[in-house]
Parts: sequence; structure tokens; C-alpha cells
Amino acid sequence: MNARGFGHRDGPRFVAALVLVAVVTGPLGVPGHAAETKARAPRLVLVRQHPTPVITTRTPGAEGIRYGFEGGRAVKVGDTYHLLTTEMVSDPMWVKTRFGHWTSRDRLAWTRVATVRESSGEFEGKDPRASLWSPLPVWDPGEGRWNLFYVAYRSMPTDGTRFLLNHAGEIWRAVSKTQGPEGIRGPFGDVGVVMRPGPDSLPWEGLQGTDSFFPWPVGGRWRAFYGSARTETKPIGHWLVGPAGAPSLAGPWRRVAEDNPAPIETRFIENPIVTEAPGGGWVAVYDGETPDGIGWAHSDDGVRWGKGQGLVLQPKAGEWSKEMRTPLGLVPEGGDLFTLFYTGFEQVPDWTRILDTGSSQNTCAVGFAEVRLER
Repeated sequence: MNARGFGHRDGPRFVAALVLVAVVTGPLGVPGHAAETKARAPRLVLVRQHPTPVITTRTPGAEGIRYGFEGGRAVKVGDTYHLLTTEMVSDPMWVKTRFGHWTSRDRLAWTRVATVRESSGEFEGKDPRASLWSPLPVWDPGEGRWNLFYVAYRSMPTDGTRFLLNHAGEIWRAVSKTQGPEGIRGPFGDVGVVMRPGPDSLPWEGLQGTDSFFPWPVGGRWRAFYGSARTETKPIGHWLVGPAGAPSLAGPWRRVAEDNPAPIETRFIENPIVTEAPGGGWVAVYDGETPDGIGWAHSDDGVRWGKGQGLVLQPKAGEWSKEMRTPLGLVPEGGDLFTLFYTGFEQVPDWTRILDTGSSQNTCAVGFAEVRLER
């Protein structure tokens, strides 16, 4: 979760609403080509945007969710889509949260099937699980079991300089008690914290603590992006991510010094989710600064990443989302096609009120687009 409007988006924004193709710089090797020939870089292309949100505070099952939905991940198991997302239940807006599990067969009609976790909502900075965010299910092929990674924060009123609604973030790991693909339905048992701020934190990390975490397997080990921001000062200069590594999904996880912070973005990147691409390579989608869109980046080896690019998901500016928020991962649909779910504000966000009081008249909803990865 980030505090957009708290200083990092005050500069001019470039209008790119008609740009439907993003190109990652750098060569992609193709076997059989002459050494001096460079392959065309992959492109992530918008096929179509569904013109309305598919989960809102008005959806049956969403009763009592005051502010809507933000972050998480969608996966497909068999013929069923599963979405684990943060539900912003009540005041304060970014403090009292819970994780909802929603399912769908067609991406359009959704059913809420479970509450996975719920925060305490404590607002004096005492409870390290006062606010819970970003539930990310990750399949462990070695164990044949789903893991769930998420962020737990301390929370208290913002003091005019420091952003304290979500601070001192720690990454928790939970494991499904049911083995096999259907274990996505849980229940998930907590096994402990895998990353937190501490003596090994790097200078770019700050008061927000560890604000995101997503792992993927590479070459018999695991890599991850973790995020942070120096929210102890205003204006906040950046939200960044860096690499971490571990011998297994269970850890132990260690920050990686090389390319840390990651060179994908130098000012704002949050909640990257990485997918191994058909035909080779890895693709990360993330919350970026592209109007009506998201950020994305490509890696040939899953370790070294090219500079990030923007992809517009909403060609008609502000069609339903007045400010797009967080991509919920790429869901493979066969070949080079993917469904990309994402969250967005249904109204122009009143950032001053949100940040000063933790309340709002805004709601966030879930929509989707179809994209293609072209070589």
C-alpha cells in the first residue's frame, strides 16, 4: 500500500492514453540467429479492457465493505479464478482491513467465499498486525502446496510529517493446510515473519518498513522483490523495490546487494508480481505512474531486469477508474494471452482527506483487461 498524493506525484504527468503497446529495451537472444543479430524485444500489448468493474462495494457479498478493494493476487486453478484481495472494511480507511477470497468461472460474476485474515484496527501504534495488506498466494512446486505472503503494519494517526497509517511493515508467510492445487481455498496457517526492517535494511528503505514482497523460482533457488519507502519525511521521495534471495520458498530470505534498489524504476514502483513467460523469460507487472495504466518489465533470466515501461489498460481516460491502482498479476489463458485484473478508484481520490484523517468518500473496485505478450 502506498500514500499516493503524499508528495510523490506532484510533478507533471505525461498523457499516454492512446499508447497501447509497451516495449522493453534490450536484446532477447534467439537460438540460431547470428551473434551480431539482436532479437526484437518482447512487447506487452493491450487486447481489450472490460469497460466496467466486476467487483465493487455494491457487489453481492461486499456488504459492509466501506471503501472497497486494493491489492492482492488473482490465480486460476482449473476453470476457476481465485482472487485474494485486501478489503478496506471501515475507518480508518487504510487500517481496518481484512483479506477476502472471491471466486469466478467467467471473470464477470464473483462470489465471496471466505475471510482469510482480519486486522485488529488498533490505532495507537502498539499492534504489529493493526493493518493487513497485499495477500499474495504463491505455489510451491517442491512442496505441492500454496503459500500466502502478506504485509502486517503498525498504525497510528499521521502527525503532519510522517506517514503513520501504515508503518514498520513486516512480511508474513502462511501455508495452506490442504496439499495440492485446491489448497488455494485454505485455510492458511501462519508460520512466521520472513522479512522485516532491521540492521540489514538498506539506506533507501524507511519508516514504512517492508511494504511488499513477491517470490518466484529461478534456477533451483528463489528470488523476490521486496519494497519500502522513506515515509518519515514529507514529501516522500520514492517508493522502490529491491531483490532478495532464498534457497527455498520457506527461506531464510536475505536482501541481495547487487542491483538494489532494482533499476526497473527510480521513483515509484510498488507491488510487483512476477510471471514466467511462455517461450522463456519473466514478466513483472506493478503499480507505476502511467496514467490509466500500469508498469511492467521483462527479464531474460529472472535475475537481471530491464527498465520498466508503461502499459495503458484504459484507452478512454477515466472510463471507470479515475485513478488506476494495483495490478493483481498476470493470469495465463493459453499461449501468449493473459487476463490482468487490477484495482482502481471509482472517484477522483481526495488524498488530503485520506492522509490527514484516514477517511474518505472514495471507493476502490476491481476490473480486468486482456493482454498479449508478443515476441
